[in-house]
Amino acid sequence: MRLPSLVLLATLALPAMAQIPPDTLRREVDAQMPALEKTYLALHAAPELSRQEEKTSAFVAGELKRLGYDVTDHVGKYADGASAFGVVGLLKNGAGPTVLIRTDMDALPVTEETGLVYASKVRGKTPQGDDVGVMHACGHDVHMSAFLGVAAELAQHKKDWHGTVMMVGQPAEEVIQGAKAMMDDGLYTRFPRPNYVVGMHDFGNIPAGSVGISSGPMMASADSVTIVFHGAGAHGSQPQNSKDPIYMGAEFINLVQGVVSRQISPQSPGVITVGTFHAGTKNNIIPPEATLGLTIRSYDEATRQKLLDGIRNAANGVAVAYGLPADKMPTITHPEATEPTVNDAALTERVRKAAAAALGADKVLTQAAVMGSEDVGYLTDGYKIPMTFFRLGAGEPVSLASAAKAGKTLPDIHSPLFAPDYKPAIETGVVAMTAVAVSLLQ
Repeated sequence: MRLPSLVLLATLALPAMAQIPPDTLRREVDAQMPALEKTYLALHAAPELSRQEEKTSAFVAGELKRLGYDVTDHVGKYADGASAFGVVGLLKNGAGPTVLIRTDMDALPVTEETGLVYASKVRGKTPQGDDVGVMHACGHDVHMSAFLGVAAELAQHKKDWHGTVMMVGQPAEEVIQGAKAMMDDGLYTRFPRPNYVVGMHDFGNIPAGSVGISSGPMMASADSVTIVFHGAGAHGSQPQNSKDPIYMGAEFINLVQGVVSRQISPQSPGVITVGTFHAGTKNNIIPPEATLGLTIRSYDEATRQKLLDGIRNAANGVAVAYGLPADKMPTITHPEATEPTVNDAALTERVRKAAAAALGADKVLTQAAVMGSEDVGYLTDGYKIPMTFFRLGAGEPVSLASAAKAGKTLPDIHSPLFAPDYKPAIETGVVAMTAVAVSLLQ
């Protein structure tokens, strides 16, 4: 009987898991809010497009340095050889796990229409040279503000955790290139390989003050595909002398939807959307080419491959049906791709418990998967590292309830009218992520 007694005594001697008392954490974050609001307004007014985040990344890096983190900037290498504006801040505090906390930093080519006094008036140039409005229409300014608040709390509470905090400011999320660029630049050879990856994204359809956490697929993979149908041009009055690529493209659009409805299981969701169709210069000229742009979404690799194969077969099948020779088959390119965002079940349960303890169980919602996409999954190194990516409420609660009662929706991310309820969203993000990080750093 002595052995069980010794085991019991040893167990009782172990220290309890350290946590920042929720009241203390909320009080400290509330004290941070004037500075974090100033940060948010400055970031919102000065957005930068993907791969152009020079000033934004310098600001994030500077704030992390001020808080005592060991900071490296210009982390990342794109496929074309260009350097990225990634930021890595390390805070080491003895032996223990490494937790990677990620924020994105880029903005969208969207002209803001909110009418707010702090609305972005910035204009920028796309890679194609187009002059566009630039807006943090996806809330990355909220993410960065909360991220810096978390960094401050963790720096202040080193007595409550041990291990390494790895704060990652990621560029080029909107073009799904930034996470891969950082991985390709040796993120986990130049810096510690994390035991866990955590992050969050704001959503305007979730009440501010709450978070949404679920395990399994949370967001879809995303593939961009461009198809050029090659035909033979002719006068619009003589279609018999043409191989009309516009007609081929139109037939392809109808045909390819059969891939979703007839070639994949109804239990495995998939989406194929044709978002662009460009052809011709004049109404009485049948052009020689038509170019279509597609986005493809799915939650698993098998479905993804069936969708991509089905698109290729449908495009080539249309061309063959219209008598095009082998050297005139459609040109199909695949310029962008990202993996689905899949939350690890065991880690997500730990994250849920920590968030519930800090916010209250009623503020931690269960969320269904969506077909939107993210590139944060690249940071899991092929899902060998557990990840939880949760949703941060950014909708004004009363307005959301009124809209729901009226059967309406409010402007959400990527809308020029998106105006997050940023104060409670940032405060909730700091409280939740700090509690999560401390619970993992034990």
